[in-house]
Amino acid sequence: MQKHLLPLALLIFVLVSCTGNTPNAPALSPEQLEAAYQKYKEPSLSHRKFTHQDMLPLIEKRSERFKKKALGASIQGREIYQLAYGEGTTTVMLWSQMHGNESTATMALFDLFNFLEGDNDAFVGLRTLLRETLDLRFIPMVNPDGAEVFQRRNSLDIDLNRDALHGTTSEASILKAAREEFQPAFGFNLHDQQIYYNAKGTAKPATISVLAPAYNEGKDINDVRKKSMQLIVGMNQVLQQVVPGHVGKYDDAFEPRAFGDNFQKWGTSTILIESGGYPNDPEKQFIRQLNFMIILNALYEIATQNYHQYQVEDYFAIPDNDNKLMDLIIRKVQVAHQEHLFEVDLGIKQQEVRIDSSYRLSSSIVDKGDLSVFYGYKEIDATGMVYEEGKIFEKAYDTVDELNVQEALELLKEGYLAVRVNGEEKGRLHQLPLVVTTDEKAYRTGHELGRPANFLLRKDNDLLYAIINGHVINLKNPSLQFPLQYVF
Repeated sequence: MQKHLLPLALLIFVLVSCTGNTPNAPALSPEQLEAAYQKYKEPSLSHRKFTHQDMLPLIEKRSERFKKKALGASIQGREIYQLAYGEGTTTVMLWSQMHGNESTATMALFDLFNFLEGDNDAFVGLRTLLRETLDLRFIPMVNPDGAEVFQRRNSLDIDLNRDALHGTTSEASILKAAREEFQPAFGFNLHDQQIYYNAKGTAKPATISVLAPAYNEGKDINDVRKKSMQLIVGMNQVLQQVVPGHVGKYDDAFEPRAFGDNFQKWGTSTILIESGGYPNDPEKQFIRQLNFMIILNALYEIATQNYHQYQVEDYFAIPDNDNKLMDLIIRKVQVAHQEHLFEVDLGIKQQEVRIDSSYRLSSSIVDKGDLSVFYGYKEIDATGMVYEEGKIFEKAYDTVDELNVQEALELLKEGYLAVRVNGEEKGRLHQLPLVVTTDEKAYRTGHELGRPANFLLRKDNDLLYAIINGHVINLKNPSLQFPLQYVF
């Protein structure tokens, strides 16, 4: 992608001329925003699962351009930090990881910190504009105890985003107090949502979902909420150029206990950003880039007041979120029941399961029947194919090292879906395209709901596909690369 950067002289002109409510600044292009991300991406964050301890060095290394402050501590005693940047009069507050397992935007904030600390480069004018116009406060990890074990709730099992009124938790009290002390004009409430949301009426994941939260049951629009909507329209314009059709609008039913709804009620124009799913982006690194781009774009539009040009009608034109996605759908496969064959669709989802201090993907059949209104990240048209359970190979192995990928594929082609190994191998990682177990009784299959997604698809006398833990193997043209699995 060719990069066209806004000339420095033009940005300096913007800095001195953009006053009042008349938008007169040129828009930032997706190419510029991507170039900024690529230059300033924080290299130490490459996975979604990181802890408070992992984050601390990134807080400590901030230059004198940021004012660092510990606002207080979580229930388990981890400090919750705020970073302040800018010398302007327009107040903006951004907070992330209120839910401990929602870290995509946290990564993007550290990319943004790197950008704001940059020096003499193509972005110096933009950086000067933001610093001179805005007063920014960032709280990158509101729920460090939840982040420690990568769970949604805090260590008291309370959802912090339902604690804005009572302030039962220290974390919620800290966030509320930070808002009361700062009185931000704008707020960015940064979250992740499940990857199974789609833009309504399409098969496209809602990679980014947005919301201008309601401040009352009537979902009225005052000037505070209107500004939220206008900023979202500008963000959506950027996203539609990069990921067309991958934006959804979150349900705006009023939730009286939630922070976003209350920030809006208390006078802060609040923008909710929810990071969803995108094909082949399990660690959400591309979605992290999208967060960086739309947050930087929004800050620019606040600084220049460009957001005033957007219409509320365009906010409501953004498609609603729907919940019609699955990881894999097998369409029109024949399954046997009481000596008869029935043609059904099988819907499969994968979830992360924590084992000791690590995680693994575990798949299961979550729906069955007519799934024509659902979409899959991957789909197989199994017309004419029959579901087959697959066998356990008779020979037991001492270790997974006794088999290589090619030998495992040959077993699959013969109808063997699983092998047994010595009990000491339990929990070991492997990349064989097979189910590997230490206990034959633990191997479960079947097309009933809740069963693990391990089976074969046969057409006439040919085995065409193997499904191993929800992953698809084309037996006629198999890949030699297979995801990491655990011996169970």
